Formats: sequence, C-alpha cells, structure tokens
Amino acid sequence: MRVQVQIPGTVESYCVNERGDKLEASEEHWLETYLCSILRAYSYADTGSGEVIKKIVGVRRFNPVTSTEAEHRFLDAAERLFFSGWQLGSDPEIQVPNLVSNHLTTGLLDYINTTGRYASGINLFEKLRTRDPEISSLLAQVYISADEEVKAVQLLHEAIQELPMDYSLLDCQAAFCNAKGRGDLALEIAKRSVVSAPSEFSTWARLAEIYVSLEEWDLALLTLNSCPMFTYQDKDAPRMPEPLRISLPILPETMCDEIDDAGAVGETELVHPTLRRLNAVNYKGTFRIAYMLLTEITKKIGWDQLLRIRSQVFVMEEEYRHEKQTVPQHDSSNSSGNASTVALHSEDEGPQSNGHLDKASQPEIASANGDDLSTAETLSPSLSKPSHTVSTSAVRGSIDENPPQQPPPPDTSHAAYTQFQHKRLCERWLDNLFMVLYEDLRIYTIWRTEAAQYRQQALAYKKSAEEWEILGELAERLHHPEEAVEAWQACLSVRFSPRAMKGVLGMYERNGDGKGVLGATIRLVAWQYRWYSEFSPQLLYTVRKLIEEEGAVKVRSIIQATSLPQHVLELTHQYASLCAAFRSSGSDG
Repeated sequence: MRVQVQIPGTVESYCVNERGDKLEASEEHWLETYLCSILRAYSYADTGSGEVIKKIVGVRRFNPVTSTEAEHRFLDAAERLFFSGWQLGSDPEIQVPNLVSNHLTTGLLDYINTTGRYASGINLFEKLRTRDPEISSLLAQVYISADEEVKAVQLLHEAIQELPMDYSLLDCQAAFCNAKGRGDLALEIAKRSVVSAPSEFSTWARLAEIYVSLEEWDLALLTLNSCPMFTYQDKDAPRMPEPLRISLPILPETMCDEIDDAGAVGETELVHPTLRRLNAVNYKGTFRIAYMLLTEITKKIGWDQLLRIRSQVFVMEEEYRHEKQTVPQHDSSNSSGNASTVALHSEDEGPQSNGHLDKASQPEIASANGDDLSTAETLSPSLSKPSHTVSTSAVRGSIDENPPQQPPPPDTSHAAYTQFQHKRLCERWLDNLFMVLYEDLRIYTIWRTEAAQYRQQALAYKKSAEEWEILGELAERLHHPEEAVEAWQACLSVRFSPRAMKGVLGMYERNGDGKGVLGATIRLVAWQYRWYSEFSPQLLYTVRKLIEEEGAVKVRSIIQATSLPQHVLELTHQYASLCAAFRSSGSDG
C-alpha cells in the first residue's frame, strides 16, 4: 500500500503487487492494511527493556486500540480475515504457518492477554470455532488465561474427541497438565503430539520440557537432540540509511535526571573482551529455547552430572575411535553424508524425517529418540537398538569440527547406554550449545569467585554499567535470579539502564512488592516516552495486573506518592486510565 503526497498538489493512494504493478486500492486492501497495522503495533512494540527502541530510533510508537469502540473494529476485521491469517507467516519457532499458528493468532492472543479483554476473545473464537473445530486450541488458551480452567478442560476433551491427532490441541493439553504438576499425564499427550507433527519444533520442545519436569534427564537430552532446528527469521524491520547527524529533542514531560542514560554512548570500549564474546546472548528462535532447556537441566543437576549423562547417551570421540579399531567396518549405506544428521538405527529401522533445518545446522534429522517414536503409530517405552556402524567420514566430520569438552568416563552401571551400539550421535548444533554453555558457566564462576574475594577483603568490586548488564543477563540465562538482580542493581547505581530496570522489575513482581513494581514501571514508562514510544504492551500488562491485585485507587495513590516530577507520574497515570477504559478487573475500586 502506498500513499503519495505532492506538495502543493494532491494525495494519491494505491497498492503495488509483488510484480511492481500499480493497482487501485480496494476496500479489502484497506481492511488488510488496518489489521496489519495493529498487529505490527503489538509485534514491534518494545518489551520495556529498550532493545526494540534502540534498533530503530526516532520512530513514534503509540497504542492503536484505546477504547472499546476501536477494539470492536479490530476484532471485526480479525474475524473477517481470520481464515487468511496463515498468509502473514508465523513466529520463527513454527515451521509451517497454519490456521492457529500465524502472526494473526499470535497478535490476537497478545492483545487479549495484555488488555485482559478475555470475554471479547472468547466471543470471537466461539464464533470462529463453529466454522472450524481446530480453533478450539485458541479458545482453550483464552479460557486458561481467563482462569476458566474447567471450561478449558471440557473444551479440550470434546475437541480432541473430534480431532484426536491435532497437534495444537494436544500441545495445549500437555502444557496445561505439565503446568499443574502432572507430568505423568502430560507425557503420553506430548508423545502423541510429536507423532502428529514430527517436523514441528514446538512439539519436541514440549516433550523435552516434560522430561525435564519428570527428571528424566537422559530422555530429555535425547529428545532435545531430535528437535528440528530452523533458521531464525527476524522481523522485517525497515533498513534506515546512516544519518549524518541525529537530533532527537527531549519531550518536556519526560525530562528527569534520574532516567538519563546519556552515559551509555561510547561505553562499549569499557567492556571486557570475554564478556563481548559470549555467544548465548545472540541465540534466537528455536536455538534460544533449546539453550534455555539445556541451562534448566544444568541448574537442576549440575555441569558434571550433565556431562556424565551426555556421555551415557551420546557417542563420545574416544569411544568412536576405540570402536573403529576393534570392530570391522560394515556397509553404511543406511547413513547419510553427515553424521550430525544420523542416529544409529538397527538394520530393520529406517530414519524418520524430523523436518527441515537451517543450513547452519542440518538439512534433515532422523528420529533419534527411540523412546519417543518407535513407529508412526505406537510409542514404545524401550529404546531402539541401532546398529553399531556409521559412515567413517561422517563421524569424523562431526567430531573433528566440534571437539567436545572432555567429559568424565561413562558410568558403566547404567545398563541402558553402556554399549556403543545403544548410543546416539549428538547433533552438531547441540554440541555447539554445550560449548556455549561451558563458556557461560566459566565466566559466571569467575565473576562469582572474584566478587566473593573482593567481599572478603572489604574492597569495592567495580565494573562498567554495560558489563553489569551483561553479567545480569548471564545470571538470568543460567537461572540464578538473585545474582542477576545483584548485577542489575549494581548497573543502576552507575547509571540508568532500561535493561537493568526491567530485570529489577521482574524481581519485584516475583516478591509481590507492589510499591517496587510501580516505582520501576514509572521510570521505564518515562524512559520509553523519552524515545517517543508511548505504548509498551508489557508495561500495560504490568500495570493491569497490579490494579487487578491492589485496586485502582491504591495504585493511583502509590503513583502519586512517588518522589518524581508530576509530569513524569502523569505518563503512568495514562496506563491506569487505559485499564479503566477497558473496564479491567479492579479498575473500579
């Protein structure tokens, strides 16, 4: 869609197709433009940490839905175009966009959860469900968010009776059972979900998450190893030319010395090279989720035990070399050219494709987890018994390119994996995750050791603000929230940082400290306004949840009692007024 303005002159609107042909803009084109603009406003909004704002500076971001009338127009447009939503694409974790997994459904769920307008969402999906029962998974998610769990369970039961192999319904049911601490019930559901959609990352990741909750560490690693990994497709942000100079005047209502982060410019040179080289911070999409699962396992069992289990379920370099010397080579026509894509299968079992992967990882993946998928119809609890041979060049290619850290010798008491032929080959991307995790743990250990030594000697442990930010994110990745907050508070003592303040805000939310939550939110809202971002869905959600728990009157009183300029406080009052306009729970008292 193009709008051409000639000064002096006329305004002309038209649309351009994929071939560059100029067409007259129809009413349907304008409807699609309107709906996509709202979806982009939510998708491209800042989370409160300032990361999105810093990517494209000087762009005004505002809330496109500020009243119930605007909401009706938005949901009406979504209903009319819902069954074309798959054409918009989907999040990078989804391989193939479909009716319930695309940018339209993601935007709708984000809007409903942010504003708390669950009744509107239920009405919308109830109407759409009469046209396609697959939409029941979206309706169940809204029911769960609205604390209508009984209705959600009944709906899932009825829908799965009608669509027994719909992976979105099964995944929703498995997530609900696992969240309730019933991993035993979620396990069989997740296995069936994997059978239903073996090429989707989300089904495998859910199964690995359930194994982690059941403390089945070996099966969790095997399942993680079987996940199909996709190349991360970033949002199509506009490419701005490099400006000669930038002038971004400060709005009068955002002027506050406490939230001035001007000192951040040019601070990168003060960051230690080892902190700049941490690769985990760059993980996006499927790789980020897989890494978080791996760090969760490490947090629960420790690095040494993780390496021990890894050596029990995956072929190690020394084992392969020893086996190559003692066992004669057989025909390896079953194997592909890349050992990273092959699980060792028995002669009567062929590899099962897991879906397309990115070029950085692999083009395809075999079903390596015999416990999860023995056949396409049944799920056997026993592990598959693969053959003990594989292409020599393939294994050497995988091992030589990514030498793993030398683990302790395998535990010979573990009967299931002690022999070479019962093991799998670790995917190359998973090997890389282990190496990145090792580096994260090494830097984290050095930091905590140095901090303890300085504390014992009663000396100040000094670092730059950006180094504290990096250390806070490092501790958060490794599931050490207290140490992360310690780093972020140290950063804030040097200068204001939206990333650090967002981390401290999470700590206040976990502790139920309403006053602390509001104090951090006020500062983040003011900082957002300073960079022309008048709307952040995450900050609106924070204010709405606080009003729901404490009541609107108390929240407004706490805001007003904060020792900041009145014009700064008014910015947060606007979020509270928005909750009142939507008649959110607690906004009337």
